Amino acid sequence: MTGANGFIGGAVAAALVAAGHRVRGLVRDKVKADAVAAHGVEPVVGTLDEAALLQAEARAADAVVNAASSDHRGAVEALIAGLAGSGKCLLHSSGSSIVADLAMGEPSDRIFDEATPLAPLPDKAARVAIDRLVLDAVGIRAVVLCNTMIYGHALGPRAQSVQIPALVRQAKASGVVRYIGRGLNRWSNVHIADVAALYLLALNKAPAGTFMYVESGEAALGEIAAAIATRLGLGAPQSWSAEEAVAAWGRAAAVFSLGSNSRVRGRAAAALGWAPARRSVTEWIADEL
Repeated sequence: MTGANGFIGGAVAAALVAAGHRVRGLVRDKVKADAVAAHGVEPVVGTLDEAALLQAEARAADAVVNAASSDHRGAVEALIAGLAGSGKCLLHSSGSSIVADLAMGEPSDRIFDEATPLAPLPDKAARVAIDRLVLDAVGIRAVVLCNTMIYGHALGPRAQSVQIPALVRQAKASGVVRYIGRGLNRWSNVHIADVAALYLLALNKAPAGTFMYVESGEAALGEIAAAIATRLGLGAPQSWSAEEAVAAWGRAAAVFSLGSNSRVRGRAAAALGWAPARRSVTEWIADEL
């Protein structure tokens, strides 16, 4: 597994260990090695740029989970080369910003499922190309899990997801929760425990060439901001202009993570038998943030 000390990888690794699997996890240094070892993962110190190491580990494994980066093509090519012709499973993690727009707080009625053709924005074209590279790999049971906004607390080593922690950090620093524009943009979302459960299900059952969106509900960013404000005991959330949001969060986060719409429906996961236990990100914020 790559990304074994990350938010997704740590949760999936913990679930695999709990299910009785032996997990070897790629980490960058000894500190991270110690962190994953404490959760029953055998650390492999290295980076995504070490193609020979990735190939060797993939070749020796019964299956590979790539949870480190959706955008590192070299690492994906190395993992595919290590598994080539083996028939073994490669689970690759993508992200639903591949369907994101440039709404900056405005709503959209576009909803994607796995049958909807993709025409990604230029910023996300390389990620879609990597997803297709995985799905087209010959002699491998390759599966792409396209995660939406993930929420919940870490189930492995200490780590955080992307969007909600960014909103919380900004709110705690300034005393005001912010959303972009009118805050009407919507993101599909999913709890980290349900994500981990789907990875295990896909490892055991997903056919080769399966692409699946990972979601169990959706919410507007304004609704999420309001729930955070209530949970933190702050006043009503307030709007930020696109320029203010980009200055605070950076272009990638502001445009594609917090200002866009990313609405999907995971038909493939449901067909596989996945039954997520959590359906409301705002309820989780109210009760557990």
